[in-house]
Amino acid sequence: MNEVQILVLDFGSQYTQLIARRLREFGVYTEIVPYFEKIEKIKAKNPKGIILSGGPASVYEEGAYKPDSAVFELDVPVLGICYGMQYIAHHFGGKVIRAKEQEFGKARLEILAQETRTLFEGVKDNSIVWMSHADKVEEIPQGFSELAKSGNTHYCVIADFKRQIYALQFHPEVVHSECGAQILKNFAVGICKASTEWNMKNFIAYEIEKIRKITGFTQGENGIKILCAVSGGVDSSVVATLLYRAIGDNLIPIFVDTGLLRKGEREAVEKMFRDNLKVPLITIDASEEFLGLLKGVKDPETKRKIIGETFIKVFEREAKKHNKNGEIKFLAQGTLYPDVIESVSVKGPSKTIKSHHNVGGLPEWMKFELIEPLRELFKDEVRDLGRELGMPESMLMRHPFPGPGLAIRIMGEVTKQDLDLLREADAIFIEELHKWGLYDKVWQAFCVLLNVKSVGVMGDNRTYDNTVCVRAVEALDGMTASFSHLPHEFLEAVSNRIINEVEGINRVVYDITSKPPGTIEWE
Repeated sequence: MNEVQILVLDFGSQYTQLIARRLREFGVYTEIVPYFEKIEKIKAKNPKGIILSGGPASVYEEGAYKPDSAVFELDVPVLGICYGMQYIAHHFGGKVIRAKEQEFGKARLEILAQETRTLFEGVKDNSIVWMSHADKVEEIPQGFSELAKSGNTHYCVIADFKRQIYALQFHPEVVHSECGAQILKNFAVGICKASTEWNMKNFIAYEIEKIRKITGFTQGENGIKILCAVSGGVDSSVVATLLYRAIGDNLIPIFVDTGLLRKGEREAVEKMFRDNLKVPLITIDASEEFLGLLKGVKDPETKRKIIGETFIKVFEREAKKHNKNGEIKFLAQGTLYPDVIESVSVKGPSKTIKSHHNVGGLPEWMKFELIEPLRELFKDEVRDLGRELGMPESMLMRHPFPGPGLAIRIMGEVTKQDLDLLREADAIFIEELHKWGLYDKVWQAFCVLLNVKSVGVMGDNRTYDNTVCVRAVEALDGMTASFSHLPHEFLEAVSNRIINEVEGINRVVYDITSKPPGTIEWE
């Protein structure tokens, strides 16, 4: 099923992953490789079409990124986007120059050649497209025709129909391009005749067969086992469910309760696995062990180190019970496709390929062979897969949660009393976000217990209690983030509830720091 239909050569554009995601939304299985991919490897994938992405370089400069020119001799259609278009024009003898009037932002696409309806099928004239270029094609190569233009760009879309080469100066993959997704679909399905069978239902069947083949699993036999650490997050839960569908009780899914989870989190995870996913989860309550080791520790890095090392000890202790005769051969991980893409830079193979281990620092005896069922999927596809597997929407759309848990949301020493305070405040904040319809509009939201006391007045009594900070950010991937501009009325409602309902807190503040200069978490 996972036969590559469209192959994207990446020249370093910030939008490259969007090309693959847009096409996959139409059921077209698309992969991304660096622009310098060997032609033999490209041939081996046997794509039905190739897309050259955008990029930050200029084609006329020394050292400009150039793919193997044999990509134009594979007898498959090629589409160039932005830098990809400029490379095509330059390669075939056209002229690319620095534009006097650069285009960054929205422009109108004026279709000139109505007879080329295949590429523009369903695309209205004067639709909005997104430009992001400082160079432009001044002269098109021989054999190419102009199909569309914009206000500042004469050659906005060009094509050589005989050689099946198409090129766009704008970015069809971004949401700002009104009919961009349709143009990509027209190229992939209408011109390349790509299959549209890629979906999560088919993926499940394909992946189960693949997992059984890799592990040598035979129905009804107890043989090779797969170890899987479950955090309760989307990725690890989907991995565990998919593996259980494939190998049943030969899966060992371990969930460690560190005592640092959010309110009701353990119960929610256990209920989901029991009722929705029908997967027998092994839960280890190690809360006393973790809290005992964290006693008196105030330094954030020391807290993280203790939690990481203790998790491995607990995980190892449980794993040994299931490996008395060396039955465990595989360790499951939730590696996603963006992790795979990032392992190779467009500037050349990374010196250190990212390992992206969900469970790092394991002892030598646990260095099992990796099995990564999600390594071909984007995050939104993992959520679709979760829906197909029966995961509840409330779990699929949860905000990210750090591995060290609430320990890094309590400033200073972690105590059971402070954890209880923080859990209650955090639960109120999240509950109100849902009530006001704001939860899905922020990327991450949580409370931080500052362990800073201040004077307050409640009724006729003076109080001297703790301060909690509420934090909400908007982001795409967490690398950068801006604080959420939540309504003042909402913040007031949250503050009132926390102060009135959580004994021990008399002051609520809101963090308006973006990343950078701050980080999303406080520790």
